[in-house]
Amino acid sequence: MQIYRGCDPLLQDKFSNGYTTASMNQFEVIIIGGGIVGATTACALALEGVDVALVEARAPSAAKPKTRDPRLFAITRASERIFSSLGAWEAIAGQDVCAFTDMEVWDAGGSAVMHFDCAELAEPCLGYIVEPRIIHSALMSRLDALERITLFCPNRFEDIRISDSQAEVQLDDGQTLTAALVVAADGARSKLRAAMGIETQRLDYRQSSLVALVKTADPHLDTAWQRFLPGGPLAFLPMCDGWCSIVWTMPSSEVDRVLELDKPAFHAELAAAFDSRIGEIVDSGEREAYPLRRVHADHYVQSRLALVGDAAHAIHPLAGQGVNLGLLDAAALAEVLATAIKAGKDPGALAVLRRYERWRRSDALLMMSAMDGLNRLFSNADPTLGWVRNLGLSLVGHFGPGRHLLMRHAMGLGDDLPARARDDRS
Repeated sequence: MQIYRGCDPLLQDKFSNGYTTASMNQFEVIIIGGGIVGATTACALALEGVDVALVEARAPSAAKPKTRDPRLFAITRASERIFSSLGAWEAIAGQDVCAFTDMEVWDAGGSAVMHFDCAELAEPCLGYIVEPRIIHSALMSRLDALERITLFCPNRFEDIRISDSQAEVQLDDGQTLTAALVVAADGARSKLRAAMGIETQRLDYRQSSLVALVKTADPHLDTAWQRFLPGGPLAFLPMCDGWCSIVWTMPSSEVDRVLELDKPAFHAELAAAFDSRIGEIVDSGEREAYPLRRVHADHYVQSRLALVGDAAHAIHPLAGQGVNLGLLDAAALAEVLATAIKAGKDPGALAVLRRYERWRRSDALLMMSAMDGLNRLFSNADPTLGWVRNLGLSLVGHFGPGRHLLMRHAMGLGDDLPARARDDRS
């Protein structure tokens, strides 16, 4: 069991027998941020025999949330394999997880429809719709079972000092941790990235995503549905109890009006926007909205520093690939570092870390460019582009090889995957 440092007395009694000594504050890798990507990175490294410190600001809670989170993740088959390799997937799959077998995409300005069916690739499903808390809970259970992980929680990163041989991290309670490498997994507003002086390229999409749980009159058929509207895409993601999670992207100038609609008016407007594809909206939960911005770090690595997940790249949620990119970062970084350590190399050396950057930056740039291009193509009312969109959807929908290629990419079944994301692991 890992030792929890810096917890309040109740949490300390619950999770550990006491504090470690200052001499034990030396690690091979320190990870700042214990969310899903940070926890995945920690588990992957620990399973490779690496001693890890994981610093997380939020204290764990044993209380079950009163309501379900309307913001769900669409987990790819590659991400499923990563979780399976960590020993976490069984706990995730045993919860309220919906495997979706089909996906249907169409444009509001035309009649063409693109349909994906997992049976075409002889796969059991295209992916899974999962609440973030379910994934995080399963990863925390794995963290608790791995002796090479020390969790500092609740603790916040305060400062960092880099020398030729190591990095020193100062925490908010005065503790100092040292390691060969520090990993920033603290999100798009990464404090660690800023402290290291890494600049970012940012784009405000002037769009917001409204999320909510809704119940439709007709069954969702284990299908992920997406309609492209002039203001942005509207997705209905299936849940295991017959409900759907919606992600409705719209101009930010419109979102407050839709948030303030009463239920009947919201149901009517949502059904019209979705063309009542699976019937009328008969019920809904609380609505939330958040602005959409692209953030891309100029560098993913420096000497003794690596960025993963949203600290490196925050992309448009059009295809729901953000968390999956971060999980691939985690698996790739763990693989690069484990290989270097086994070869007797310094895991914090820039020459080692650049292999990770080359590997993951190209994939993130490709996904980012694809999402931006699709958003520009579909999120407008230009009739000429509408004709192009309709033709493109029709051609891809009827061209088997092209459709299969898109399906494989959406499922995370690419060629240059980390070992933990492949199905051929020995």
